[in-house]
This record gives sequence, structure tokens and C-alpha cells, in this order.
Amino acid sequence: MVVVARFSFPHEAHIAKANLESAGIECFIADEHTVNTQWLYSNAIGGVRLMVAGEDLEEATEILMSDFSESLESHSQDIGEKQDICPQCGSSDLSAYTKGKRPAFLVFILLGFPLFFYKQGYKCNQCGEFSEKL
Repeated sequence: MVVVARFSFPHEAHIAKANLESAGIECFIADEHTVNTQWLYSNAIGGVRLMVAGEDLEEATEILMSDFSESLESHSQDIGEKQDICPQCGSSDLSAYTKGKRPAFLVFILLGFPLFFYKQGYKCNQCGEFSEKL
């Protein structure tokens, strides 16, 4: 087994491992638990190592060096991105909004314990309509 890549964080190594395994290359991650328990040791021990068999080294390096962002863009275009629109006026100018935060805060200040009666949803910036679901 040889090192094909080194990573500072274990989650990065897991993404690369999943990428290699989807191509049929067997691999494993070394020093993951050491870095998880003592993250300051990451640079001292050379990071989290992704190991592959010697005969798969060239193919694994090629897969890890390739850029998959274009395939993701084409996939999102094939699916078609759903545009969120206001149910009242049809505008797409929406923002995340929490309705009832101020009254909930006042009840917390006055009574000393929280009552969670607020709702999270979207607010139209054109007509001011609040909607929990779009």
C-alpha cells in the first residue's frame, strides 16, 4: 500500500475515499483517529493519509486530480433548478424569515422561561407576505 494523498482533516479524506471507491479502487484511510483525537498532531504526522495498492496508484492519482465541477453543473441543468416564488404576488425576491421572534423574546424576559411559538419560513420582499412552505 502506498500513500496517494494526504489531508489535514478526516472528512476531506473520506470524500476522496468515496470518490476512489466509486471508481472501483480499494483504499483505506490511515491516521484518521489520531487526527480526530489530537488535531494539532495533523501536521506533525503528515496528516490523514489515503492509501491505495501500488498497482492502482496512477489511476487513483488521475481520479483525485480531475475536476468534477463541470459534471455537477451539467447535472443541475439537467434536473432544472426550481425557482422559489411568492404564493401571493409571484415574485422571486424572497428571504428567510422567522415570524414571532420579538414576542417570544418578550415572553422569555417577562416570565423567565421560553415559549417557542415562532415560525420559520420565507418573507417576500415585494409584498411582505410570510409563507412557511413554498
